[in-house]
Formats: sequence, C-alpha cells, structure tokens
Amino acid sequence: MDIKTMSELASFIKSAPTAFHAVEKISGILKENGFEELKERKKWVLEPGKCYYVTRNHSSIIAFKTGEELEDYSFHVTASHSDSPTFKLKENAELEIKKKYTVLNTEGYGGMICSSWFDRPLSVAGRVIVKTENGMETWLLNLDRELVMIPSLAIHMDRSVNEGHAYNKQVDTLPILAGEGKEPGVMKELAAQELGVSKESIYGMDLFLYNRMAPVVWGCENEFFSCPQLDDLQCAYASLMGFLSGCHKKNVNVYACFDNEEVGSGTKQGAGSTFLFDTLWRINKALGKDEEDFYRAAAGSFLLSCDNAHAVHPNYKEKTDTANCVYMNEGIVVKSHAGQKYTSDALSIAVFREICERAEVPVQFFANRSDEAGGSTLGNIAMSQVSMNAVDIGLPQLAMHSAYETSGVKDTGYLIKAASMFYGIHINMLGDGSFRIEE
Repeated sequence: MDIKTMSELASFIKSAPTAFHAVEKISGILKENGFEELKERKKWVLEPGKCYYVTRNHSSIIAFKTGEELEDYSFHVTASHSDSPTFKLKENAELEIKKKYTVLNTEGYGGMICSSWFDRPLSVAGRVIVKTENGMETWLLNLDRELVMIPSLAIHMDRSVNEGHAYNKQVDTLPILAGEGKEPGVMKELAAQELGVSKESIYGMDLFLYNRMAPVVWGCENEFFSCPQLDDLQCAYASLMGFLSGCHKKNVNVYACFDNEEVGSGTKQGAGSTFLFDTLWRINKALGKDEEDFYRAAAGSFLLSCDNAHAVHPNYKEKTDTANCVYMNEGIVVKSHAGQKYTSDALSIAVFREICERAEVPVQFFANRSDEAGGSTLGNIAMSQVSMNAVDIGLPQLAMHSAYETSGVKDTGYLIKAASMFYGIHINMLGDGSFRIEE
C-alpha cells in the first residue's frame, strides 16, 4: 500500500467539503507549483513553457501548461468533477418544530443514497457573499464541527423499514440543528460568527451538508480505502498529481475540474458550458495562433474523461455484466457504451491502452448490463462544445453516491502514473484512424 498517496488523498478530500473548497484547494496546490492565476474578465498574455490556471464560479477550474515547441501542437486534457451528491440548504433554512427542535430545510443535490446520510455527524459548508468596503466578496465557509444529524425513525415506529423504504426529502431527511425553537436566520448568524462579520453584511449563501466521518484504510490486508466524496475527488486528485508531473514540448497540457456533473453539467461552470472551449480558444489566441491553428490543434487533441466506475459488489454480482466487470485494486477502468453515454471507441481505447502499457499500469473494461440503464459522465457532454478524441475512464469503487464510499488502495496510484504518462508524451493523431505516440 502507498501510505503517502492514501494520506495525501485523505487530506485533499477532507479539505474539500464542497466544490468551492475543492477548487480553492486545487488552486492552492497549483500556486505552490508556480502556476499563475488568470481572470476571465482580463486580457490573457501567455508565454510558451509557462503554467496558468483560471476558475469560473469559484467551483470549476482549468489549469494548463504551454509547451515550448508549438508549431504543430495539440491539447492533452483530463476532466473530472468537483461536486458530489448532497443536500443544499434552502434560502429560508430553519424550520421550528413545536418549539422543541429546529431542523434545516434542505433539498437534494444529485442522486444520493438517502439512507447513507442518516445517524452520522454532519456539518455545513459552502460559500457566502459578504458586503465589504470594497464591494461584494465571495468568502468560503466551513462550520468545522459536528453540527447536525439526520436521525432514523425507530424500527418500532416503522416495522417495514427493512423491507424497503421510499424516502421523502421534504420529510425524512431534514437534519436536526437544535433542541429548541430557534429564530429564523440562525444559520446566517452562525455563518456571520464563523466569518467574523455582521449578519446584515451577508447577502447570499450557497450552503451544503457534508459528512464528517474521517477517511479510513481497512480490510484484512488493508486493501480498501473509504471516505466521503470519492466520486469524483479521487479522480480529481489523481489526475492533478499526474498533470503536475508530466509535460511535453509539443503539448498544451490541460487539467479541468468541473462543477455540477451530478445535476447534468448544464450550468455556466459545468462540463456542458463553454468554459473548456473558451479557455482553449483563448490559449490559442494568446499564443499568437489563428483560427485555423485552433481547429488543427483540436482535431489532434485527446481527452481523458475521469470519473469513477462501479466495481463488482460481492452481494450483488448479478448487477454487472458477466465479462465487462471490474474490481478494486486491479487497475484503471475503461468505460464503453453503445449508446455513447461514454466517449470510448476503438481508437481512443487503443490510445489509452498504449499509455497504460508505457506506464506499467493495469487496465480493466466496464460496460453496463444490456438490460440496465447506466449513468453518463463528463466526456460526451464536454465534447458537445469542443470535439476531440476522448476516452472515458475511472477508478473502481463500491457504494457510489453513498455519503461514505469505498475504493481500492492501489488504484489512485495507478491513475497518477497513467496521467503523468499521458501528459508526458505527445499523441500525434494522423487523421486517418491511426496515431503515433512521441516521447
């Protein structure tokens, strides 16, 4: 087991209870490694051989390294996502119950496993818009303590609970905040106290519940790793580490981490937005290239869409395809779908297999059962804005969309090695269904 990698992954996830915090953490890592921040509202002046990053909405980020020989360049891109299923606080967040309880008025964000959120310590984090002397500013908030809990109904009051239960998010999943009736606005008051500002200076809040349970390595041989938000912060972290370590003179290497994948990506900062296209287009222009250069570069570019995959569940083996099924600790997963929910095809799979062979990383293949509808992910959504060859990959895990998910301890390291190799070579797409890899 790579103890250092697991420790660093755990630290990364613990510091990222929301997409806003994830992007803040990624930004900090990039700054430590010499990346210069750009603003979408300002003119970009770029130099070959330099490193930059830009954010949108404080919850999506794109970083890039410009090669030094860009006469016939292409983009090498990884994409992951910063968000995870959770519960979002409504604007009027407090509900008083008979003056004996105060619960939080929440709504579901993404497709979570509701039962996994019960009977465990939770807290609240997100962003707050604060009025200051300089105008309105975005501040991050993390009420970093055991603050709320969603208690189960006792089995004595619901004898059929173990026979299946349909959860009503307006009734069943509201967390208890206090053991007395609190006045409306107590969440804003807690936020103000934490930030050291007045309650009246807070003009907006995007706040979410998050699971406080610590990451843990477990199993007979310490082979498993469990924590909140593995989907998709595990891929976000691993692809970032590979991005930092790999470079090639003929590439513009790009790291993208988008928000709102769990709700369809159709936002200004999601994979379905213009964020990736805008960034690539501006890179091309700021490097002195013209429109023809951009379309030539895009045609020769490659995307790794990195989002976790379903490992075989030992109690539900029948839920996965007999042959195209994957296991934790046995390598990176390539995902395929005839209906194109995943971008992988013969050409892109061949490219990725070659990359993994060079990195000495094992590869597995996943497809849904033909009689089961599967999920979709970033790749095909992002490619609706800017087209390039792409493959959908991920790391195998159990309990996807639970408040506490499980993966294998070896797999994060596999993706770091593969991503580093991907960024360290140049894929020469020859345009006739063939390619050549240049070191």
